[in-house]
Amino acid sequence: MSVLAGIEACLARIERFDPSINAFTAIVRDRALARAAAIDAARAAGTSPGGELEGVPFAVKNLFDIEGLVTIAGSRIEAERANPRPAAADALAVARLEAAGAILVGALNMDEYAYGFTTENTHRGPTRNPHDLTRMAGGSSGGSGAAVGAGLVPIALGTDTNGSIRVPASLCGAFGLRPTFGRLGRGGAFPFVFSIDTIGPLARSVRELALAYDAMQGPDAHDPGCAQRAAEPSVGALQADAAGNLAGLRIARLGGYFEEMATPEGVAALDVACAALSGLTSVGRADWPDAAIGRAAAFMITAVEGGALHLDDLRHFYDIMEPHSRDRFLAGALAPAAWVHRAHRVRRRYIERVDTLFADHDILLAPVVPGVAPTIGDDWIEIRGRRFPSRPSMGLLTQPVSCAGVPVVAAPIAREGLPIGIQVIAAPWCEANALRVAMALEQLGVACVSVPAAFA
Repeated sequence: MSVLAGIEACLARIERFDPSINAFTAIVRDRALARAAAIDAARAAGTSPGGELEGVPFAVKNLFDIEGLVTIAGSRIEAERANPRPAAADALAVARLEAAGAILVGALNMDEYAYGFTTENTHRGPTRNPHDLTRMAGGSSGGSGAAVGAGLVPIALGTDTNGSIRVPASLCGAFGLRPTFGRLGRGGAFPFVFSIDTIGPLARSVRELALAYDAMQGPDAHDPGCAQRAAEPSVGALQADAAGNLAGLRIARLGGYFEEMATPEGVAALDVACAALSGLTSVGRADWPDAAIGRAAAFMITAVEGGALHLDDLRHFYDIMEPHSRDRFLAGALAPAAWVHRAHRVRRRYIERVDTLFADHDILLAPVVPGVAPTIGDDWIEIRGRRFPSRPSMGLLTQPVSCAGVPVVAAPIAREGLPIGIQVIAAPWCEANALRVAMALEQLGVACVSVPAAFA
C-alpha cells in the first residue's frame, strides 16, 4: 500500500469513528495528504531515507503548535483574544517526528490548559472512552488516549505534569511514556507547570512508543528546562525475547500507599503483571518514601505555577474559563509565595529520598490509577470504602512519581472489561529500562492494546 493510501484510510477512519468519542479538535487533511504524496514520490525516485516511522500517522494534543493553526490548549480564550495568531511553525516534537517520516493528521482534545484528569472539556465536549462511551477517557491528554485506544492513530503526543499521559493511557488501554523531567524539549508546547511538565508519546505498541520517543530526543534551544544530554536510543535495548529484556534488572512492586490508594481492580492488575514477570526474574517488594508528601508538594507547585501563568486570564476571561479548573487556578494565584517556596524545598528533599530507592532497584511497579474509568460527570470515586473527589483523585498514584521527575511507562494490562494499567517506573534517565520491562509484559501477552469491537 502506498503511503498516500494509508493516510487516506486513516483519515477515513477518523471521519467515521471520531464523532462517537470526540478525540479530535482539528484535522490537517491537506497537509497530511501532501506529506504522504511527497514520501511516495521520494520512494519512487529512490531518495526516501526510510525508517520505521516513515508514513506512520500521528496526532497531537492541541497544546502543541501546528503551523497555521491557533494553539488553543483546550480553551476558548486562545481563539477569542483580540488578535489570535496561528502558530508560525510546528512544535519541536512535531517537527522531529515528521523529520523521522511520520505524518501529522490532526490535533486532539484535552482539559483546558492541561489542568485536569478527565477531559470533560466544556468548550469542545468531553472525550469519551472508546471501551465504554459513557465513561471518562482520562486527562489531560484524553484525546490522545482515546485516539490510540480506538485505533484511530498508532501514535499520539501528550503532556504529563501530574499524570496526564499515564491516566488516559491506563483508562483507554494504550501504552504511554512520561520521560525523565528535562529529557524531551518542550519548545512550541503550551506550558502548564514549568518545573514539572514533560512531553511524551502514547502508542499501540512498546516499539512504536520507543520509536517516537527516540525521534524526539535532542537539545532544545527554546526550553531552558531541557537537559543538554546526548540522545540515548531506546529501541536498541528492546531485545527479541522477553527474558533478554529483563537481564540484570532489579524489579520490585510498590506496596504501602500505592496499594492503599488503589481499588481491588488496580491491585489485581499489578498482581497479574508481577506474576508474569516472576516467571522470568525475581520481583521483590519496596515502599516509596513519603508518597503522600510528594503528592502534596506537586499539588501546591501545580496550583501556584499554573495560577501565576493564567492570572491575567482569570482577570479578563473568568466567565469563559473551564469551570472544572478555574477556581483551582484562582486559588493557586492567590496562595502566599511562602507556600510554594516551602513546597519546592520539600520536593528537593523528597527527590533525594526517592533517589536512594534506586540504589537497590532498577524498576518499580505500581498501579496507574485507583481503578477503572468513572462515568462522565461522576463527582466521586470510592477506594476501599472511602469517597474521593473524582477529578483530582485520578492522579493519586501518578503525582508522587511526577514530583520525583523519574521516567515511567504506563502499560495496559490485558483483562476482561474496562482497561487499567500499571506504572513501570525507572531511575532518572533510564527510560530504556522501563521500555524493556513493558515490552516483556507485551511479549508475554500480559500488556496489550485491544481496540474495542465497535472500532474494529
